[in-house]
Amino acid sequence: MIYFFIGFFSGIITGMGIGGGSILIPALVLFTPLTQQQAQGINLIVFIPAAIAALIIHHKNKNIEYKITIPIILSGILSSIIGSLLAVYISAGILKRIFGFFLILIGLLELFGKRIKKPSRNLRKFQ
Repeated sequence: MIYFFIGFFSGIITGMGIGGGSILIPALVLFTPLTQQQAQGINLIVFIPAAIAALIIHHKNKNIEYKITIPIILSGILSSIIGSLLAVYISAGILKRIFGFFLILIGLLELFGKRIKKPSRNLRKFQ
């Protein structure tokens, strides 16, 4: 039953575009006997169907700027290859610390980072 709840909440977060891995990976490491590397691998597999579903919905709602997607996709593929090669050779303890630091950093940036105000798409139509 724990797997269902972990998947359910990480799926909601993924669909919102926040990143389900921020819920899925810590939950798998804390509440199951999986290692950090196994949890990250599972996150990547779970991400594929969740991302496809979210992509379809965001495409229908015209929330995607296609001009910038190709450079992001290409750099994402390259860096994911490098990152996965590194993750295989880093110990689970160090990988947990790196991931935890990353989550704390992102949380602090969300709480205290300056926001750049951009007009929404709907406002641009009327200006």
